[in-house]
Amino acid sequence: MTAKSVDLIIKNAQVVLPSGTQPIHVVCHDGKIEAITQDLSGFVAVQEIDATGKHLLPGIIDSQVHFREPGLEHKETIATGTKAAILGGVTSIVEMPNTSPPTTSAAALQQKLDIAERSAWSNYAFYAGASADNIEQLPALEQLPGCAGIKVFMGSSFGSLLVDDTLILRDILSVCQRRIAIHAEDEQRLRARKEIAAHVAHVRAHPDWRDVTSALLATQKVVGLAQETGAKLHILHISSAEEVDFLRQQKQRMPQGQVTVETLPQFLHLHGPDCYQRRGTRVQMNPPIRERYHQHALWDAVHDGTVDVIATDHAPHTLAEKARPYPESPSGMPGVQTLLPLLLNFVHQGKLTLEKVVSLVCEGPCRVLGIAGKGRIEKGYDADLVLVDMQQEQLLDDADMASQSGWTPFHGDRVVGFPVATILAGELVMQNGQVVGRPRGKALRFD
Repeated sequence: MTAKSVDLIIKNAQVVLPSGTQPIHVVCHDGKIEAITQDLSGFVAVQEIDATGKHLLPGIIDSQVHFREPGLEHKETIATGTKAAILGGVTSIVEMPNTSPPTTSAAALQQKLDIAERSAWSNYAFYAGASADNIEQLPALEQLPGCAGIKVFMGSSFGSLLVDDTLILRDILSVCQRRIAIHAEDEQRLRARKEIAAHVAHVRAHPDWRDVTSALLATQKVVGLAQETGAKLHILHISSAEEVDFLRQQKQRMPQGQVTVETLPQFLHLHGPDCYQRRGTRVQMNPPIRERYHQHALWDAVHDGTVDVIATDHAPHTLAEKARPYPESPSGMPGVQTLLPLLLNFVHQGKLTLEKVVSLVCEGPCRVLGIAGKGRIEKGYDADLVLVDMQQEQLLDDADMASQSGWTPFHGDRVVGFPVATILAGELVMQNGQVVGRPRGKALRFD
C-alpha cells in the first residue's frame, strides 16, 4: 500500500485527548487533524516534529482581549497582539469592541476583519458592542461572519458603549439570540466612590474604590434580567467570593448553559494588597485584583465547574501611561503571551491538571461561544496545536514580550512549563520562542 503524503506529523508526544492523555502520534494535513495513531506506516510527511518528552495540547483560545486597533495603535495592534498570542501558544483570540471607532456597526466590524485578514498571526473573531443607539441592529450584527457575539459594558467604559440604564439593558438582552458577554460593575456606585481613590492617591485603594458590591450589584441585575428575557450571558472576569457564591447558586437554578462564567489568571496568581505594593499600577485593572480570600474562592469555583473559561482581559497601555499618578493611571494590563505559561505553572504547583487547562482555555471557549472546529485534538478538527515542555523553567521578562506595549505585569516571575512550538492549521508558526513564516490567521467560524 502506498503511504499517503501529509503535511505534518508530530511524533511521540504525550497528547491531551478528550479521552485522556496518552503517548501517540498526530498527523496533520490540509489544515486538519488527519489521524491520531500509534501506526505511522501509512503516512509520509513533508515535515516531522519529534515531540519526545513534550505534551501536545489543542491550540489555546484567549476569549477576551483588547488589541486597541483601530484608534490606539501606540498601545497595541492586531499584528503585535496576535504575534504575542502565537508566542504564548494561543492560536485564536476573541477581541473586544472598545476601540476607536467602537465596533458597534457592520462597517466597524468589517474594518477589523480587513485589518486582521492581512496582519493577524493567530485566528481571530470580534465582539460587537451594544449601545443605546444600535439595539435594532444587534440581531443582524451578531450573525455576521467573524462576530463572536455581543459585548455589554455595564460600567468601566465610555461614550455609547456604556450601558448603565436598566431599560436599555433589558432591551439589549431581549433582542440578542447569541451569547452576550458582560462587564458587570455598577457605574453609579463607581462614580460615587471615586473620591476614595482620589483621597488615598495610591493604587492600593483600587479594590476599595471598585469594591465587591459594585461587581455584585451589576451581576445580580443582569442575571435577573436574563431570567426575565431568556438571554444567554457570559459573565466576564469575576473577581470576588461573593460573585462566586451568587453565580454558583444561579447556575444550579437556571437552564444549563444559560449563564457562563469567566475568571482571569492574574486573579489566581496575584492577590492584594501585596501585589499593589510590589507591582504598583502595572496590576491596576477593572475589576481589580482583590484580597487572598477572594482568590481562594475563585480557585474553588475553577475546581467545581462554576468557572467555565479562563481568559486574560489583555488590555495594554504604555508604561508611560501606567506611570501617571493614581487614579489618573489607566486600568488594564497585557496578558495574552503569558496565559499558557501561568496555567502550566499552576499544573507544576499541583493546582490544575493539563486536562483541566484544556477544558478551561480550549474546549470551554468553544462551548460558550459556539466556535466550530477548535478546542480538541480529534480527527477532523482544525490542526491548531501547542507543544509544551512541562520541565522548562522560564523567567518572565518585559524584554521578551511581543506586545506593542513591551511589558508584562509578571516581570520577574519564574514559571515551570512553557510552550515550545505553536502549530496553526497544520503549519509551524512558532518554535523555541521565534515566530516562523508570515501572518496567516483566519476568522473563526461559529456553529
